[in-house]
Amino acid sequence: MRRLEYKWLVGITFVLALVMQILDMTILNVALATLGKQFGVGAGTLQWVLTAYMISLAVFIPSSGWFSDRFGSKRTFQFAVLMFTGASVICGAAPGIKTLIAARFLQGIGGGMLVPVGQAMLFRAFPAQERAKASAILAIPITAAPALGPLLGGTLIEVANWRWIFFINVPVGALALLCSILFLVEERGQRPGRFDLPGFVLAGGGLAVLLLGLDRAAQDGWSALPVWGCLLLAAVLIGGLVWRELRAAEPMLDLRLLGNRIFGAGNVLLLCQTGAMFGVLFLIPLYLQNLRGTSALQAGAILMPQALSMLLVTQVISRIYGRVGPRRLIAGGFAMLLVSAGTLQLLSLSISLWALVGSLVLLGASMGMLMTPLQTAAFAQMSGASMGQATSLFNVSRQVATALATAVVASALVMFTQAATSGLEAASPEAMAQARMSGFHGAFLVPVVFGVLGLLLTFRVRDSDAVATLDRRAEAQRESSSIN
Repeated sequence: MRRLEYKWLVGITFVLALVMQILDMTILNVALATLGKQFGVGAGTLQWVLTAYMISLAVFIPSSGWFSDRFGSKRTFQFAVLMFTGASVICGAAPGIKTLIAARFLQGIGGGMLVPVGQAMLFRAFPAQERAKASAILAIPITAAPALGPLLGGTLIEVANWRWIFFINVPVGALALLCSILFLVEERGQRPGRFDLPGFVLAGGGLAVLLLGLDRAAQDGWSALPVWGCLLLAAVLIGGLVWRELRAAEPMLDLRLLGNRIFGAGNVLLLCQTGAMFGVLFLIPLYLQNLRGTSALQAGAILMPQALSMLLVTQVISRIYGRVGPRRLIAGGFAMLLVSAGTLQLLSLSISLWALVGSLVLLGASMGMLMTPLQTAAFAQMSGASMGQATSLFNVSRQVATALATAVVASALVMFTQAATSGLEAASPEAMAQARMSGFHGAFLVPVVFGVLGLLLTFRVRDSDAVATLDRRAEAQRESSSIN
């Protein structure tokens, strides 16, 4: 039997680990209410099951590039998988909420290093002109796992018990670890340098406090004093990080990479894309369950076509990217995103849910159209030596975008709902529900804003900056036709 090429073996290994990580996050969201009843704790304490993981991610994502360069990408990846899988066992066996929260922090250490290190290995394994294929591989777990998570989580809780939402990570993690032992080749940075302790503290602390502040803003509103305290402290720490890293000879986070036009633009566009997508995916389950009365399982089923659409489109785009180039694909993706987000203004209390599915399918297609060209072009000029640092920065942008979108959308929903329901205390249930629907219409404008910003910033993208990732023959024909 013909042996698979090394690049595909890396892809299989990384996909297994990424499926485990993303499934864990999406399954847990469904199980929070069950955990609250199991441990007899309120929403405030329960929130730390999510927050502990988020903070741990924030601390270790920025340093993942250095650890990979210093100790080797294979060894670091294996450590991340082991940490995540082992912590999952502790989570599943947790006798109390404090143990569960501590184990979630340990999970975050593995999760924070797993994604950027795995992405760097994947992009190193694929030649620059084939990285669109690598992005298409990444699309499989990124789209499929969130769709399956709510359904799988609900099934495990109903058929077995809540502990299996963590134990299910063990066989997947074990398989990913076995593949890494059998297939991966060790890679180290030529000059990893000394560990930048000030950079580690400033990057991890600043990002953790920023995400904590955004998380509190989503729950308590932007006027809460702790929210502004966190945001101001984050601004000081991140400002100190910028000052430190731009002067350090061997920085923890090489912020100079953001000066590369295509990589810098890619990070900002990623923020717009992620902000729009997570804004919609945050609101839709609330609309379905709070206003339309669907169950969590039904809401997950309604969201699944969006993920399937995104997955299918990414596979098509990966095949035409080299001939079309990133700029037109990204512009088309954001234009389609605006159309799909605009159709959400037509939602009502009685509209057919099939119409919603249609809007979500269009949203998934727009995200699929954006994902491959955005990621492929962003790393077009990154060499193997800087890939670890670049993927760390890229995943920092993704985490900030997710938290920012959730905070802004949640705040917009509260603000617009309060404005719509003001003075309706004695109104009929139908009138109150209609007013709450108006609140959702206002909140659905936030993804539109992200989409408009993304479309405007597309003008910063030049196909010539991503020439290394394009089809050489198509590029030659394009240059020849422009000369003639």
